[in-house]
Amino acid sequence: MFSNLEQTFRWFGPSDAVTLAAIRQTGATGIVNALHHIPCGDIWSLEEIKLRDDMIKAAGMRWSVVESVNIHESIKTGTKQRDEYIEKYIITLKNLSEAGIKTVCYNFMPVLDWTRTNIDFRLPNNASALRYHAPAVAAFDLYILERENAFNDFTPQQQQDAKTYLDSISAEEKGRLVNTVMAGLPGTGEVLTIDEFKDHLKKYAETDAKALKENLAYFLKAIIPDAEGLGIKMCIHPDDPPFPIFGLPRVVSTEKDLLDVVNACPSVSNGITFCTGSLGARADNDLPGIVNRLGTHIHFLHLRNVQREPGGSFYEADHLNGSSDMYAVMKNVILEQKKRLESGRDDIAIPMRPDHGHKLLDDFNYSTYPGYSIIGRLKGLAELRGLEMGIKRSII
Repeated sequence: MFSNLEQTFRWFGPSDAVTLAAIRQTGATGIVNALHHIPCGDIWSLEEIKLRDDMIKAAGMRWSVVESVNIHESIKTGTKQRDEYIEKYIITLKNLSEAGIKTVCYNFMPVLDWTRTNIDFRLPNNASALRYHAPAVAAFDLYILERENAFNDFTPQQQQDAKTYLDSISAEEKGRLVNTVMAGLPGTGEVLTIDEFKDHLKKYAETDAKALKENLAYFLKAIIPDAEGLGIKMCIHPDDPPFPIFGLPRVVSTEKDLLDVVNACPSVSNGITFCTGSLGARADNDLPGIVNRLGTHIHFLHLRNVQREPGGSFYEADHLNGSSDMYAVMKNVILEQKKRLESGRDDIAIPMRPDHGHKLLDDFNYSTYPGYSIIGRLKGLAELRGLEMGIKRSII
């Protein structure tokens, strides 16, 4: 029997209501963390990295994955400042490597890192989940943000559904929708204002999907040689949700997109964060097939499930129950581990974290980052580790 997946848990740092001591009791051995207090684009000093690393080690775990070293917007839009920020990014990678931290997750989503419309969607058992409700997004875009040319992006039926939704909610619910949509910045409580968001959108006026993909390739060609020399594995996170919103392009939403990423700069250091939740929001993404075909490039696993709804809506389901076949995904991940073992690779224990989780039981007594409650994720981790063990015992 070969190594299990490395069980990890995301932690947002000393201000996180979920403590390292609590995470250790889940059985996770690895921590997924980032220095969120350092502004995007600034260099992570070796001193700051070691300070955080020592904190994690003192709790009896290791800092397994950085999520994320965020990409400055000038790199995404391809402005003249991008080379300066790329150089700073490389220095951060050098400092992480010196500290012994070798896996770096990142994304290339414009402005917002994730988008939901409800962070307290109640399930039949009264557990709280995250939800993306397409009519609410359209209502925000059309009638609150009032984005120029937004009506061109929605069918007449979608426009009517959006208006019906907007007319059905109270002023308080409208305010909550705005705050939820504008809060897609990781590890912070920051909420953009409408005007701030409009300013961000203006910066992307000349950046369509083709340009964004070219800017991603430029970034990869600039950093991957250094990453490879440092022994760092970069792994891009798919778009969340995996389709364009608010007129912003998305370029990491499908299997073809992922293939384009790894082909943009072929290297063991240019890989994928395989997120079953983000990719699973699209019915045309064959998740087990992606693992089978692109598994060699997977350096990090985000395992969660979503229940797709009509019209592009979805909500976070139980980890083993939803629109995605988690059994088939896990089986192909294990087969990928077997291939790695047989080919002599040493990265068999791929870091895996239970991505997101419902609020359950005592979770409601703590103010945690949306999707990152302790008990809900513990439940997901327990289910995933049991699934992994069951499959391994049956096929190995």
